[in-house]
Amino acid sequence: MYRFAISPTRDMHIADLQLALLNYICAKQNKKNFVIRIEDTQKNKRIEGKDNEIIDLLSIFGVNYDALYYQNENFKYHLQFASSLMSKGKAFSCFCTEEELKKSKIYSGKCINISQEELLNNNLPFVIRIKKPTNEIYINDSIKTKINFEADKIDSLIIMEEKKYPTSNFANACDDMIQGISHIICDKNNLEDSPKQEYIRESLGFTEKLYYTHISIISDNINLKSLLDQGFLPEAIINYLLALEKEISSIEEAIDSFKIENISKCPSKFDIEKLKIINKQQIQSLSDMEISKIIGYSSSDIGKLAKLYSKKFSTTFEIKNRIDKIFSKKSSKLYIEELKKLKNIVKEAPYFENFDGFKKYLQEQSKLENEKFSKPFSIMITDEEDEENLENIYNLIKNYIQEIAR
Repeated sequence: MYRFAISPTRDMHIADLQLALLNYICAKQNKKNFVIRIEDTQKNKRIEGKDNEIIDLLSIFGVNYDALYYQNENFKYHLQFASSLMSKGKAFSCFCTEEELKKSKIYSGKCINISQEELLNNNLPFVIRIKKPTNEIYINDSIKTKINFEADKIDSLIIMEEKKYPTSNFANACDDMIQGISHIICDKNNLEDSPKQEYIRESLGFTEKLYYTHISIISDNINLKSLLDQGFLPEAIINYLLALEKEISSIEEAIDSFKIENISKCPSKFDIEKLKIINKQQIQSLSDMEISKIIGYSSSDIGKLAKLYSKKFSTTFEIKNRIDKIFSKKSSKLYIEELKKLKNIVKEAPYFENFDGFKKYLQEQSKLENEKFSKPFSIMITDEEDEENLENIYNLIKNYIQEIAR
């Protein structure tokens, strides 16, 4: 079983999606279940509705779960496990103050041997720590195979905070054990946490090893919802994140073609220009009706117009704004009378299949010349004074010309 864990205390980033996609795809490739876990133990930091937003965003990208867990639901088990470790002498109460702890990066061990009498007579706030390991810890990693960690590299970890909430490492270790997680694809920066969680599970008597894949994910905190709002297509973002050899148009295609061993081993910065190129290609790959509906229309000709504008613009948001301008009521400060005259002529004009015929008719009827004709004529059709593709645009919107020239 694979899992994707995220906290509802912040917006979802593109790097979060990258991890979710990798875990989801590998789960489906290996015919295993995929779990989403909402890490909501810090209730005071939780943003209302953020969990639903995360789930909805994942759904947009085709990432659907077999099970959804909220970490706070396992809180009673976290307490039981911590109590079990203490009763077996594997964990202890620590009363050290922050000032004492700041004196050394490594825990001194001061509270390990506190007697029962001292413990009962102590009213100071305390945390619960797990004792340091005595043997080296190893983890299975699909990229580096087996990774060993010396015992003295792992400190006496805090597993329960003063307010009796579990630390992230303790809660995650327990939950992975409870939920039967077998594979975890995670950020390379979590490599220090993996042996700690492995040690916690071992201390609880869990003997099955988890299989890790530590990868380098995008290092920038780019808001995922913002990218969608800007008009980047989900399929383009998937292509960008997975760096596939061929373009895919659905998550199902990604499951068929993706290979985890091909994922980049080096950290990468977010490249908006590269995403723009992929987004343009994705727009071009859609059917005319598909792209038309995405930007709020329902016409194959408008879809073709969108693809025409995709040569200049990179996102559906930009393209929609441009096409919406064509269908908006036009005005001009410099060519008020000229534009009004052309609009009135179009109201009574016959239908012209050919652009040149339409243009010639308006010139003859208006008796406008040079710039007095060309600029208001361009504004009337596109809301731009100097549109270069007037003929191509006209051929795609000629059936709506009277509405456009209103």
